[in-house]
Amino acid sequence: MTQYFHIHPDNPQSRLIKQAVQIINDGGVVAYPTDSGYALGCHLGDKSALERIIRLRELSDKHHFTLMCRDLSEIATYAKVDNATYRLLKAHTPAAYTFILVGSSEVPRRLMHPKRKTIGLRVPDHAICQALLAELNEPLLTATLQLPNESEPLFDPDDILERLGKQLDLVINGGFGTLIPTTVIDLSQESSAQILREGAGDSSAFK
Repeated sequence: MTQYFHIHPDNPQSRLIKQAVQIINDGGVVAYPTDSGYALGCHLGDKSALERIIRLRELSDKHHFTLMCRDLSEIATYAKVDNATYRLLKAHTPAAYTFILVGSSEVPRRLMHPKRKTIGLRVPDHAICQALLAELNEPLLTATLQLPNESEPLFDPDDILERLGKQLDLVINGGFGTLIPTTVIDLSQESSAQILREGAGDSSAFK
């Protein structure tokens, strides 16, 4: 049976955060709020949970998965980051950006782009996300909660529970989400940054 937690968006209850992380560590797939709408999340090392997200979203093997990271140092553990890129990331985290970077050896191969060996990474500006990541003590594998053949992500936690309840282990209600996804910036090429998607984060600094 799917669990449904009401977690305060500004002051997350530690008891519920601990329970949510236990569900993730036990192989669960969760729907949770971020600074750019709702997302699906699971443990980054759990192949079975990853496959459930792939089926739910009908994702191809070329999809860029994202690791939700607690801070910049965690990004530097899971991606190859030079000094110039580090300074750029420092100026734009936490915020609603997803950065495409070359993955480090810490990233399971199945999560990286098959040819480019890249991975999406981001540091959210959202109290529930940060509380989950602090308790988890490692990144959370994540994907936008947007269903196949739909033009917009799901934003209402009650609607998420009604439509996907049987396919999820936990839905976290942290209030309504937004319909604006993250801005996606490709920093995997040494020459320049490439804006792959305009979204909630200001992209002007990368042009």
